[in-house]
Amino acid sequence: MFNFVPRKIKNKNMSKKNEKAAGIENVGEVLGRTEQFIEDNQKIIIYVVIGIALVVLGYFGYRNYIYKPKAEEAAANMFQAEYYFEKDSMKLALYGDGNNFGFLYIIDEYSGTPSANLANYYAGIAFLNLSEYDNAIKHLKSFSSNDVIISAIANGAIGDAYVQKGDIEKGVNYYLKAAKNKKDTFNAPIFLMKAGIAYEELGKYKEALEVYKNIQTNFSESREGRNIEKYIARVEFLLKK
Repeated sequence: MFNFVPRKIKNKNMSKKNEKAAGIENVGEVLGRTEQFIEDNQKIIIYVVIGIALVVLGYFGYRNYIYKPKAEEAAANMFQAEYYFEKDSMKLALYGDGNNFGFLYIIDEYSGTPSANLANYYAGIAFLNLSEYDNAIKHLKSFSSNDVIISAIANGAIGDAYVQKGDIEKGVNYYLKAAKNKKDTFNAPIFLMKAGIAYEELGKYKEALEVYKNIQTNFSESREGRNIEKYIARVEFLLKK
């Protein structure tokens, strides 16, 4: 009885030792293969490491010595165009005055900078004011922003341009896109109202009613919300005809 148990333990201990030895042997084999791979491909590995280093250095070099100075120069050169825009001198804002650059120059010469992106927004609004709707749409669509308010205004302006062109369906789509942010209690009801009126022009009274009720429910305190009941009454009447 007593001889049986120790014999079993001994075999188990030997098995563990064998497994450990086998594991060490496998690790050694893997390390050996890795060393051999590195030795066989030493030149390629060096080239890859150098290539990665050059890409990283190139990125930081471009960022610090090309992109950053270019962005700063663009911002400085756009100052006068912004001034003309604020004064409603849209052509001077777009094309410059002969001494100072306009938004179109900034867009072309400083592509990829924040100023060029913003210049697209300004140019789009300026062209909209000049009734050049295709140019307005082109530049406003080229503009992008993480600011939900500015993005809403840009989309609403695209909607205005399409409506002025007679493409009311596309205009409505951009109005609704501009009104998606319910927290924007100033702009959202304005664009919803424009969408509702556009739907009425299309004879889509059911859709217009939905939009007007959206204003009534979510933006009752806005200027549009305080006057929305008469619009609701009108489309409800038209739906019954």
